[in-house]
Amino acid sequence: MSLFDAMSVFGTKGFNKKSLPTAETALPGRSKVITLPGKHLVLGTQIDAKVPAGLAEAVFGMGCFWGAERLFWKLPGVWTTAAGYAGGITPNPTYEETCTGGTGHAEVVRVVYDPRTIPFADLLKVFFEEHDPTQGMRQGNDVGSQYRSCIFVADPSQLAYAKATASRYGKDLRAKGRGGEITTEIGPLPTVYYAEEYHQQYLARNPNGYCGLRGTGVVCVGG
Repeated sequence: MSLFDAMSVFGTKGFNKKSLPTAETALPGRSKVITLPGKHLVLGTQIDAKVPAGLAEAVFGMGCFWGAERLFWKLPGVWTTAAGYAGGITPNPTYEETCTGGTGHAEVVRVVYDPRTIPFADLLKVFFEEHDPTQGMRQGNDVGSQYRSCIFVADPSQLAYAKATASRYGKDLRAKGRGGEITTEIGPLPTVYYAEEYHQQYLARNPNGYCGLRGTGVVCVGG
């Protein structure tokens, strides 16, 4: 294994980026919360607001959060989005810490939306069609646990629907010869730690910035 390959798998701090740390081995983090500028650069709404009455929340990890956030803020009925870290152990992690694999977090997008305008099923359709949910601890050339596929929701009915959709989509992928099992982590909504300001609406600030999202070409028809 070359030095470059070793660093891509183990990171500069020696963590195995393709596995999750334990509570004993995870980085300690900090009590200080990362503060955000407040307003969404594209939508003009409050990035870190509590969910307003009548709206709902879901969190999606699809690999690098830059391109994923752009997908969701473009959807009619989405009230706000934010890049963040979720599903791990370390409190208030930084981007650099998350990239070592030592926090257990995935790069995610928090989506607050109006279910009267855009149903949860439509969010899932975008989620499953716009990345490859069979790749485990990676997404394309982006390797590490922070790039894993995940869905986190607060509503038990949404949780059941997401699992049913994943099961059906996995069958459709195999029928189309895409192979592999769905590796998407689906669970209750955990604490979401907001990413640093320069990550928020990154591709609005940097239109030619990196986006590694690649779908499978297989349509998602719901659970």
